[in-house]
Amino acid sequence: MPKVPPLILTFSASDPTGGAGMQADILTLSSMGCHPLSVVTAITVQDTVGVEDVLPMEGEWIVDQARCLLEDMPVTAFKVGLIGSVEGIAAIAEVVADYPDIPLILDPVLASGRGDDLANEDMLSALLEMLVPQTTLMTPNSVEALRLAMHDRDDDETPTLEECAEYLVGLGCEYVLITGTHENTPKVVNTLYDKDGVVRRDEWERLPGSYHGSGCTLASAIAATLAHGLDIDEAVKEAQEFTWQALDSGFRAGMGQFIPDRMFWAREVAENADADKP
Repeated sequence: MPKVPPLILTFSASDPTGGAGMQADILTLSSMGCHPLSVVTAITVQDTVGVEDVLPMEGEWIVDQARCLLEDMPVTAFKVGLIGSVEGIAAIAEVVADYPDIPLILDPVLASGRGDDLANEDMLSALLEMLVPQTTLMTPNSVEALRLAMHDRDDDETPTLEECAEYLVGLGCEYVLITGTHENTPKVVNTLYDKDGVVRRDEWERLPGSYHGSGCTLASAIAATLAHGLDIDEAVKEAQEFTWQALDSGFRAGMGQFIPDRMFWAREVAENADADKP
């Protein structure tokens, strides 16, 4: 029997463009040598420009999908993306609570690239109370980190990104990777925090254009590198490298954002093979 690749269970919404969500998870995990198991949390109506509508799955359906898989196959890691409802958040929290030894990577998808709001205040409360405390590593961008940290905050003072990370870690999340794609800096600076502060800080060339599914790609890539046995520090580094390469090879299939090419390495091999033909 061939060796079974790491099995990653993802909770995410279907994206018909193939740019983000469940499809991004599948492409990223497959490209990185893992086998994706997909629990659908919502169905979306969207294109590369923005999200038009979201139909969340009932919580019972989310639980049943996950438990059916977990009772059949040994899962190496969980990855959570867009959920779509408070009921969905509660359902996922219920399932993962029974598997505390399996690392959980949380990409808190709060808005689309266009800015469509994908999480109301009740969902933020549920996320912070039920799922963040069970999370191994979160991957918010700077805008998401600020919104989460300022939820129910008594004063209007804007916290620093370091204070945002400290707040999220204080809720029980082990590591927080805040990405700097939305910051006005020459390079994209991504910073990993734990309870003791900064673990690592990486700078990446800022690519032109806007990308659909970059956050999904990064979170899934981290799940993959952890599943392959790397420690957190090295897993985050390797996942960022994969994500940057996918973005650098991205293509504009529609009228909106670029789609990351998670199979960039396969196309390079094919191109080289074609070039070697007489």
